[in-house]
Amino acid sequence: MIDRDTINRILNVADITEVIGDFLTLKKRGMNYWTCCPFHGEKTPSFSVSPSKGIYKCFGCGKAGNVVGFVMEHESMTYVEALKYLARKYHIEVHEHELTPEEQTANNNRESMMVLSAFAQEYFSEQLWSHPHGQAIGLSYFRERGFTDKTIRTFQLGYSLDRRLAFSDAALKAGYKKEFLISTGLSIEKGDELLDRFWGRVMFPIHSLSGRVIAFGARTLRQDKSVAKYLNSPESEIYNKSAVLYGIFQAKNAIVRLQKCYLVEGYTDVISMHQAGIENVVASSGTSLTTDQIRLIKRFTPNVTVLYDGDAAGIKASLRGIDMLLEEGMNVKVALFPDGEDPDSFAGKHSSTEFEDFLKENEKDFLSFKTKLLSDDAQNDPLRRAELIKDVVRSIGAIPDAITRTVYVKECSRLMNIGEEVLWSEVAKYRHEKLYGNRPYNPPDKPEETPKSIAPPEVSDPNQYFEKAEEEIICYLLKYGTRHLFTSRHGEQEHTVSVAEYIKNELHNDELELKNPQYRQLFDEYLQLADKSDEECVKYFVNHPDRTLSEMAIHIISDLPPLTVQHYADSQEPETLRLPRAIPKSILVYKARRVKATADEVSQQLQAAQAANNQEEVALLSERHLMLQKICIRLSDTLKRLIF
Repeated sequence: MIDRDTINRILNVADITEVIGDFLTLKKRGMNYWTCCPFHGEKTPSFSVSPSKGIYKCFGCGKAGNVVGFVMEHESMTYVEALKYLARKYHIEVHEHELTPEEQTANNNRESMMVLSAFAQEYFSEQLWSHPHGQAIGLSYFRERGFTDKTIRTFQLGYSLDRRLAFSDAALKAGYKKEFLISTGLSIEKGDELLDRFWGRVMFPIHSLSGRVIAFGARTLRQDKSVAKYLNSPESEIYNKSAVLYGIFQAKNAIVRLQKCYLVEGYTDVISMHQAGIENVVASSGTSLTTDQIRLIKRFTPNVTVLYDGDAAGIKASLRGIDMLLEEGMNVKVALFPDGEDPDSFAGKHSSTEFEDFLKENEKDFLSFKTKLLSDDAQNDPLRRAELIKDVVRSIGAIPDAITRTVYVKECSRLMNIGEEVLWSEVAKYRHEKLYGNRPYNPPDKPEETPKSIAPPEVSDPNQYFEKAEEEIICYLLKYGTRHLFTSRHGEQEHTVSVAEYIKNELHNDELELKNPQYRQLFDEYLQLADKSDEECVKYFVNHPDRTLSEMAIHIISDLPPLTVQHYADSQEPETLRLPRAIPKSILVYKARRVKATADEVSQQLQAAQAANNQEEVALLSERHLMLQKICIRLSDTLKRLIF
């Protein structure tokens, strides 16, 4: 591991404009440098680099980060790889701290497994190209599938000889240890012998994001139905199948460039599409789609198109994957191939241009696709139609962004000819159930009592309800924490109160803790930087070793001013002079939301107690609810606004 002092030295020396300038042409405009974003296609520059803050931010696609983050994103490197890249650029010697014996053993074992897997890939490829059986069986099979020699080499395809000991004996003879042959799953121990796991199969190496071989998929060419058609490496220290996507190494640059990822089912689907010129394609390696796999895609793009073959039963079985994509905030489209076709077979019958045109013409929004698919199944059966509506509502309810949910509720209402009020009620019910399980549900105000163009507020989602208010507090803290806010008097003594001190006291006095765990960590760590300037605090968080916190801090300090400040946007008054009004108002808004959320929770508890006829509990909860309502009214009067 690289020691902290070395990391700090790299971060102190690395010039973000110089590093990004190695890859992009930057033009100075004002205090910052600008260029077209390398992460999404654009003609007007919206990619900003701030040398003073040491950050970049694209105001088009939203990507942001520090100098290490840019190298990671642009060059698809890990955190450690990016640090070593910068260290080489600036001639900094990298010191790695001494590992414990256990850590050293684990690292050595992992590296040994990686080296063995690389040897296995080279061995299987050599058998494919040079061995008579590999040429006659494996190479012939791939060529019959339509794969060119270039494609076969790009994906490092291979062949395992139809002998039970061939690979294991070759690996042992080359000096590789038995324990690693077993731990990688390349060999199976049977008595005193090591037997090949994949004998008599064509081989599909599975690569990590950085291109190292970590596992294999293998297909039998036998007609024996008792033999599994596909066999995969077992999970190991270097291979977690739920966190890996087949083809991601070959696809990542195209995904970033085109800002779209095609998701298919099998190895040959990926290879055929790649050969057809559609390189931004990955597969879930024959497993059900997982959250880790979705987040891996999201590192490169939020836009995914799921490709299905014409098997209706198979599509219905995999619809859960669409909901999982939606839950992670992905923009989901679906394309359906004609009956009997899949990406592999379709690519073999059509030119690259025809394939690309087909995808463009047949891509559908997930809602239109799912509604049509399930409507055809329900036909005129009222009960099945009701189930269809609930199914679609679950998909909409999975979407984390409230604005996006609003758009889909309106579209669903149009497609299914059902009132928005009913859909909103079901969506709110589903989201409440997802958050709180069987806790009694207290519906929001009737939708017709709110403007038709605005979705009913969903108080049941605490993260969403407090998100903006907490973000605003953290924004003030990071930007102006050490600034003088006002002077307080205690008798003859005067005390200067900083922004950070005021925020800390206001929250601590009311025993309030931020709900968002990342904001809470930022807040707690900020309070430990009491002797640092605003500039030093910003630098600390921009270069935070936790990339999630680093990116969050960068977004906060580089985005538009907080909501309460925007009220004064037309004023010529400097922003810092508005802080004594804006910050107390921001804290008051946050407290009001917390009180309202608590009141709603007590209301739900009260309903449950009334239903259970628990009079003692009803009395206590009624008194507490009345007190909270009075506080809400007082806060509303102070803020001169209705607390939603």
